Amino acid sequence: MNIIENFSLKLYNTFGVEAKADYFVEANSFTDLKKALLFRRQKNLEILFIGGGSNMLFVNDFKGLALKLNLKGIEIVKEDDDFVWVKAQGSENWHQFIQWTLTQDYGGLENLSLIPGNVGTAPIQNIGAYGVEAKDTITEVQALALETGDERIFTNEECHFGYRESIFKNELRGQYVLVAVTFKLSKRNHQLKTGYGAIQQELEAEGILHPTIQDVSNAVIRIRESKLPDPAQIGNSGSFFKNPVISKEKFEEVIAQHPTMVNYPTENGVKIAAGWLIEQAGWKGKRFGDAGVHDKQALVLVNHGKATGKEIYDLSEQIIQDIQSKFNITLEREVNMIK
Repeated sequence: MNIIENFSLKLYNTFGVEAKADYFVEANSFTDLKKALLFRRQKNLEILFIGGGSNMLFVNDFKGLALKLNLKGIEIVKEDDDFVWVKAQGSENWHQFIQWTLTQDYGGLENLSLIPGNVGTAPIQNIGAYGVEAKDTITEVQALALETGDERIFTNEECHFGYRESIFKNELRGQYVLVAVTFKLSKRNHQLKTGYGAIQQELEAEGILHPTIQDVSNAVIRIRESKLPDPAQIGNSGSFFKNPVISKEKFEEVIAQHPTMVNYPTENGVKIAAGWLIEQAGWKGKRFGDAGVHDKQALVLVNHGKATGKEIYDLSEQIIQDIQSKFNITLEREVNMIK
């Protein structure tokens, strides 16, 4: 295990912004991970876990230990005639893991194809897309306590999942590192969800009347590729803002003033398309130096080359204030701010 000081994290975040960590280490095993946690406790350092680097924005340098996890592996825990329980290590690439499940004809994750990041970060955000969330298939999460190194298994209920929320993002923030996740997936009679977004239209355009889970995944990939920029081509972290959920009473007030507002009824109120709000406010495609809003999807902030994390953060703050002023709706950032 090699601990490096004053380490550049530019290649470890999909925004591609320059930021340095006081210390950096890669953990290729549980032994490395526990040694790194001990080093952190001895030095009394803040710690930042680097996965795929797709859900963070470095507003400043990181004063602490940045730890890159390299824990890989996929195994079948148990199965019956209808379902299979698959355990994936936290450093498995999320999209590649989904592609593996599809080759096995395991259903449940196909709508979440092409979301950037690793398996270990999926429960933290409770990532979701096209009517499906990670919580729908997660049965348990294996975690390590940062202060003691003790292992703990969290059940689905104990994770306190919500819309882009979990106990790891709130009550237990900064207390655990997630090392593995177990998913319950279907082996037959797959329950396809094609009614959200443009999936059904995409399938019909391809002449697919009886889609498989692979067909749904392919449709999602085509839709995402048409709207979301590739971080390898231009720095970004996918959707920067959450879709706000407002009360039905407030929705009635807002929709009266903006009758074309894109919305989705939920159990807790009405979800508003944040991208629609940002586009209607005139931000889509705007560029300020090298920080900008993507020209195909207003929900995505981009680094055109040499933008700093602070410049991208300031742009997001201007957008939040403008949406509040124009629509009286408060946007929240989905991306984690590293300050």
